[in-house]
Amino acid sequence: MEERRGIVTMRGNPLTLVGNEVKVGDKAPDFKAVDNDLSVVSFSSFLGKVCILSSVPSLDTSVCDIETRRFNEEAGRLSSDIVVLTISMDLPFAQKRWCGAAGVNRVQTLSDHRDASFGLSYGVLIKELRLLARAVFVVDHAGIIWHVNLVREMTEEPEYTAILGAARSLAQG
Repeated sequence: MEERRGIVTMRGNPLTLVGNEVKVGDKAPDFKAVDNDLSVVSFSSFLGKVCILSSVPSLDTSVCDIETRRFNEEAGRLSSDIVVLTISMDLPFAQKRWCGAAGVNRVQTLSDHRDASFGLSYGVLIKELRLLARAVFVVDHAGIIWHVNLVREMTEEPEYTAILGAARSLAQG
């Protein structure tokens, strides 16, 4: 399994990412994650939609909270052709509790806690913490990656304008 050190940091400290790096133009790897109702969801079930895949370390941290709330707010202004998935290592119970408390109902949260299928497939599993790095991938209707935003410093937010612009242009085009 590929390892990349120093690509991302946590408060300036370098971390190691494990898994296969994906790039713009690649076919988005399929993965399985657990929904809040404990059912297993395959990414392939979203084929035909434009997908914003937002990976976060934990919904119970401030930046992840801000990011997921922002994507939930933006999702209300996006076409029905666009799906926003937030993936973390949080247990499905914790994700469900957080969504209820935060009023998040337009973003679907998925847990990668079981086997890190998403983290390894997209190269965003942090070896030292067994958490996911902050990253956003925009995938088109056919399952091709059009935009990648791997946030270098875990305490910073992603590039919302570029991400949402890419998703909107794919939904129109």
